[in-house]
Parts: sequence; structure tokens; C-alpha cells
Amino acid sequence: MPLGLLGKKLGQTRVYDGQGMLIPVTVVAVGPNRVIQCKTVESDGYKAVQLGFEEQKESRIAKPLLGHFKKFGTPAFKRIKEFRDFTKEVKPGDTVGANIFAKGDFIDAIGVTKGRGFEGVVKRHGFRGGDSTHGAKGWHRRSGAIGCRLFPGTVNRGMKMPGHMGQDRRTTQNLEVIQVREDDNLILVKGCIPGSKGDYVIIRESKKLPKGTVRKAPPTPVAKGKAKAEAKPAAAPAAKK
Repeated sequence: MPLGLLGKKLGQTRVYDGQGMLIPVTVVAVGPNRVIQCKTVESDGYKAVQLGFEEQKESRIAKPLLGHFKKFGTPAFKRIKEFRDFTKEVKPGDTVGANIFAKGDFIDAIGVTKGRGFEGVVKRHGFRGGDSTHGAKGWHRRSGAIGCRLFPGTVNRGMKMPGHMGQDRRTTQNLEVIQVREDDNLILVKGCIPGSKGDYVIIRESKKLPKGTVRKAPPTPVAKGKAKAEAKPAAAPAAKK
């Protein structure tokens, strides 16, 4: 996890790029993050940087954690996260923000999905449900039989059934950074990020597309009428009499 930040999902909007294309983006407040501790191989056995996000009253922090903050001379924070092999050189007390990412970088976003409560198989797994007619009474949104005959005589492991939906930790990979607003500590990311508005998220450098990776530009869209005109072969010149 070379580079990373703690942030808060603010919501969704859309912006225009240089070619006038409309891009849906998610706005994430990623700073300021304060460096609490820098771990080294000599002292801790591995290299890592511990970041804190959003200051909190000391009275609301557990005493052991509060002692950890005071040891390194930093205020108390609501969220702390450790990033291994942090490539940026920092020291305790430094602040890092949106400027560690740039337009065109790719990131992975980690968050907790929205909780949906107890849901049936139609919404949870996309089952089609039973028929609406032909005597199908009361089986419109049910899963159907789950048994497995005499052998093995039990329900198969992993059977898709009704249950709790959402509120799971999920990672969305390879999201492109569209804008970096350093003054406001905001980054605008193309696409969706797990979680609801106001939820905390982890933004890290993409594992599959690290810094310096350049994707091929998508083909320029062509109007339908123009495309048909280009596809139509030119008429053969008339023969002279």
C-alpha cells in the first residue's frame, strides 16, 4: 500500500473534461491527514506510516489510545489507519492531503456498503421469483426448494437464501482521479465508491495501475449520421459514352 489517505465520502456530481464530455464523479474529502507515527524495520520490524483523520475531543477517546496520541505529540483523531511501505517521506506531525495524488492517477477505494437490512432472494441475489399466474399462489418472490433429495439429505453449503444484505467492507479498484482540488482537500473520482454520504473511506494508490500508468484513450464518439455517411461506399464514376 504505497500511498494512501483517509477520507469522507461527500456525495456524487458530474463535471466536464477538456473535450466537453460529461463525467460522473464521487467527491471525497481526503484531508488534512496528520502523520501520527512512522514505523521502521529497526524499531517495529516493518516500514509503515500511521495517519489520523478528523480531530476528536480527548474526553471521547479511550485512555490507551489517548496515551498513544500524546506520546507522539499529536491531537486525538476519530479515525487512524496504517499504510505500509508509504513512498512519500514524512515525519510525525506532518500533514498530507489531496496533493499526493494527481489528475489521471488510478486509486482503489475501500468502504462499507450501505446496509439494506433483511432482504429476500429477489433483491439480494436477483432471483426471478415464481410465476404470477397458473396457480402459483404465494410463491411470487420465494426461492423455491432448497433440499437435495435423500443424499446428502442436507442443504448445500453456500445456498443463496434470504438474509442480511449490505454493510460489508468492499474495495472498488482502478478508479480514475478526474480532479484534485488541493485548496479544499478534495479529489473527484470517476465512478462509484462503497458507502453512503458521510461515510469514512480509504483511498489508496491502485495496486493494479500504480502511478505512471497510462490507459489508452477511448475512441472519439461519432454522430450517427456522420458514421453512416463514412461507412457508405462512394459511388462509381459514370462511364463516358
